[in-house]
Amino acid sequence: MANHKKQSDATIRDRIRKLLAEGSTGTLVTVLQSEVLQVGAKLLIRDGGDTFADLGDASVNKAAVQEAFRFLRGRDEAKSSRVSEFAPELASTVDALLLFERIEAEPRLVIGGAGHVGASLARLAALIGYDVTLIDDRGEFVARELFSSALERGINLVATQSWSEALRESIGNGRSVSVAIVTRGHKQDEDCLRAAISARPDYIGMIGSKRRTNIVLDKLREEGFDPAELQRVRAPIGLDIGAVSPEEVALAILAEIVAERRGAEGGSLSRWRR
Repeated sequence: MANHKKQSDATIRDRIRKLLAEGSTGTLVTVLQSEVLQVGAKLLIRDGGDTFADLGDASVNKAAVQEAFRFLRGRDEAKSSRVSEFAPELASTVDALLLFERIEAEPRLVIGGAGHVGASLARLAALIGYDVTLIDDRGEFVARELFSSALERGINLVATQSWSEALRESIGNGRSVSVAIVTRGHKQDEDCLRAAISARPDYIGMIGSKRRTNIVLDKLREEGFDPAELQRVRAPIGLDIGAVSPEEVALAILAEIVAERRGAEGGSLSRWRR
């Protein structure tokens, strides 16, 4: 039994590694307490509904899948719940305390443009745990000596002559990836946006006034890009916090990226006050 459990746990870990490598999201459910189910039994549920392993009871598995979908839509990193709390119809036959854990790839942020705003955004995003890639066609703007602190050494710096190639390579499959386009001009914006839209990351935002961003979006619309895809682009990028300095603009951008990732509206918390 012990060897079987070790093999099962090892297989679960392999499945989780594969899920993370794909940039997918899932829920790991573990039995914490039960007189019927085996404590420690696990069920891995992908965001699309596919499952792996078994909690030991088909009805509990079904209830756990239903709860996992609600859990993934929420914002808790982990929580525990009794089957009887979210599936009353099972309370008479099975009572189990289950732990739900969110499994998702480390969030990544790809920044096109290493000017004042881009550099500030890279540092701030790295501070809160994002895997950051900072791209520019000016090598001196992404020199390692400019990002040499212990925190900044984790930022991936890319000097390129091809914005499109660098963006596509950095975005990869697009899962758990946000893209912030903060370049210095229309041409660079267009190159970055073409690549970003084609790669389909979770979030795309572009800096600039409404006039400037509309010029870029209209250009791509004329080129035949899907209007629905262009509609997904947050432009101008960021939440309206009255930002002025590059650091404040970076904060506004990152706040919108986090809100998008967490499924939040980005409004003031005090609006819920009674």
